[in-house]
Amino acid sequence: MKINRYPFKVCRWSLISFVSLVGLINPAVAQQIELEKPNISAKSYVLMDYNSGQILVSDLPNKKLSPASLTKMMTSYIIGQELKTGNIREDDQVLISAKAWSKNFPDSSRMFIEVGKKVSVSELNQGIVVQSGNDACVAMAEHIAGSEEGFASMMNQWSRQLGMKNTHFINSHGLDSDNHFTTAYDMAVLARSLIRDVPEEYKLYAQKDFTFNGIKQYNRNSLLWDKNLNVDGIKTGHTSEAGFSLVTSSIQNEMRLIAVVMGANSSRSRVSESKKLLKFGFRYFESVTPYHAGESFVSHRIWYGDKNYVSLGVLQDTPFSVLRGQAASVEAYFELTESLEAPVKKGQVVGKLNFSIGDDVVAAFPLVALEEIQESGWLGKLYDYLVQLLERMLESMKATMA
Repeated sequence: MKINRYPFKVCRWSLISFVSLVGLINPAVAQQIELEKPNISAKSYVLMDYNSGQILVSDLPNKKLSPASLTKMMTSYIIGQELKTGNIREDDQVLISAKAWSKNFPDSSRMFIEVGKKVSVSELNQGIVVQSGNDACVAMAEHIAGSEEGFASMMNQWSRQLGMKNTHFINSHGLDSDNHFTTAYDMAVLARSLIRDVPEEYKLYAQKDFTFNGIKQYNRNSLLWDKNLNVDGIKTGHTSEAGFSLVTSSIQNEMRLIAVVMGANSSRSRVSESKKLLKFGFRYFESVTPYHAGESFVSHRIWYGDKNYVSLGVLQDTPFSVLRGQAASVEAYFELTESLEAPVKKGQVVGKLNFSIGDDVVAAFPLVALEEIQESGWLGKLYDYLVQLLERMLESMKATMA
């Protein structure tokens, strides 16, 4: 893989201190600016930058824990995907089976659906997201996959597809069960996927209450009522084994954060610890976008084409988070998967555009050809072949002399 580095004058943005895509705050950097991790009372936690997927701060992010009702985020994600692809419709009527009857869940959150009745997909979906109804989860699992076991298989397939490497689901609702587990990091990945992939589904997470069958229930995510943090989702969870958990997402200006707190001691604690994480993120970090969609990064030599150079850049904006006031020394460099040879299609991925400090990558984005390059005629191909042959000979001579 060919690596091409460019100094700051090319990348236009820089930073002295940064956060790794997969790590915690750089200890040396934290010491330099006297930045300490927040004191979070929980079994595990993660603070993720939504735009880039960076982990800004975490503790035991890959510790396997019982997810409780955070499980419903995956149930909701699948419902969103099924609605998006047209496999189900919001006005579909779902016949409530004996397994989905609310009486099967006497000591847990319920929508209070009744066996033998028909309930719309739209109502069941709200019952899952807003009311955290275990009965509604089973009803939708059976409607989509025929059985809850079949639906759990779908959940695990989606988990693998989304990159949730330390998650396994047994049921659709999250009641404690052997071999039913996840991690704070995987829940952050799932929350990010919900927001990105099924935005219409995610809108339900901002809904503060839902009334079904004359019973009004309020969303258990009390941060939806917080007037300062601008939280617009996403899910609470609690069982005796899991403790109290909360996934939240908040947006300020162009920066969206996802906070995951798992295994807090109480419902009040999961809220206070989530607020700490979000406030920490917005206080110490900011979002920067060095390059925008369609913007060229470099003009690079291409062989055997009707042009000698091709414009390379990005098809998407390149936002990521940096420590506030530390935009001073990031390098941008690109890696080609192989030597550029025509033909090349517009939008074809040819490598990666990386933003880094030294050898540590802050963020990475696909590098694409911003224009189409067709093959040249035989004379042009012969010329390029001879040029490449001469370059290889010179490199070989230099290596021999060294």
